[in-house]
Amino acid sequence: MKNILYFIAVISLFLGCTKEEIVEVVEPIVKTKPTVTTKPTIVSKNMPKTYLIESDFTKLPQWNNENYNDALDSFINSCKTKRTKNLYNSLCKKAKLTKSAKLFLEKEFQPYKIKTKKGKETGLLTGYYEPELKGSLRKSRRYKYPIYNTPSDLVIVDLGSIYPELKNMRLRGRMDGNRLVPYDSREKSTGKYSDIICYVDSKIDLFFLEIQGSGRVTLSNGKTIFVGYDNQNGHKYRAIGRYLVKKKELKMKNVSLQSIRAWLEKNPSRVNEVLNYNKSVVYFKKRKKPASGSLGLELTPSRSVAVDRRYIPLGTMLYLSADIDKKNVSKIVLAQDTGGAIKGAIRADMFLGFGNQAMNTAGRLKSKLNLWVLLPKI
Repeated sequence: MKNILYFIAVISLFLGCTKEEIVEVVEPIVKTKPTVTTKPTIVSKNMPKTYLIESDFTKLPQWNNENYNDALDSFINSCKTKRTKNLYNSLCKKAKLTKSAKLFLEKEFQPYKIKTKKGKETGLLTGYYEPELKGSLRKSRRYKYPIYNTPSDLVIVDLGSIYPELKNMRLRGRMDGNRLVPYDSREKSTGKYSDIICYVDSKIDLFFLEIQGSGRVTLSNGKTIFVGYDNQNGHKYRAIGRYLVKKKELKMKNVSLQSIRAWLEKNPSRVNEVLNYNKSVVYFKKRKKPASGSLGLELTPSRSVAVDRRYIPLGTMLYLSADIDKKNVSKIVLAQDTGGAIKGAIRADMFLGFGNQAMNTAGRLKSKLNLWVLLPKI
């Protein structure tokens, strides 16, 4: 068995081993009655790596200022998915019948503060948005940068189907004869015509579309198409902001979407060098509706967040507190998306909507985060 694991580890280095959403049945949230303690403990079997401390609604910042009806509507909408239904069971049905949103939330849910095993209670909140690009269905001198569908020759190997200890691990590559080899990196990326959705006029805008995960393209004929994440080439994501810091082009404290874009536009001769540092390429598919997340729902501005599903199951109701645009924002949010850069239990990426204001806020958002999970009462 050790030889097999060694073999898997070796080929992972070459093919790019990534974690991604695998549809599975999620059991209802079940928790044991914790002992009274100030030490973080494991409370829910659906969050076996997440340390929690029991709290109450009176300790939630600005709880009395919450828009309870709006929060409950977001929960009911999330209950359209099997994952949320499996997590909250009968509460999804009760939510539709309640006459008082505030009373229902306080009666049926128990807040738990998320902490690390060592007791750290603050993490990081960032933001993302739905970008708009200019494009065409046909390639031209202006529209020459392709948005790719998942290539027909991309091979995906689900390691967990063979080795349970490698659950949620997948390899991506392509066949070269009878050998599975790494798929093309960004620098070597080429696409067959049948694998292209459309062409856009900016390589920089296309790169940020990959970072955001979904967006809309206004075509030269006036029509709009929506695109969303479908797959990726198997190479590990690497942040170009850190590359620019390493090259002493930017200071870490100044890194943002805006500062990176400004640098790229000011240094067109080095755009390929910087973008190719991130070998990962995202593949898209057409969607019938605006930005949707890993849970399969259309994202709700300021209510939908991306999380690390190793710690927080998709569909979970959370309460967060952080500063956004120099103002404290404390509210109920739903875990409805994931992201390659979202790592850790006290970590969230808030969806902020569509348009320039959403882009400006998302691009600059880096705030200390306090996070609670709302579990059904026993």
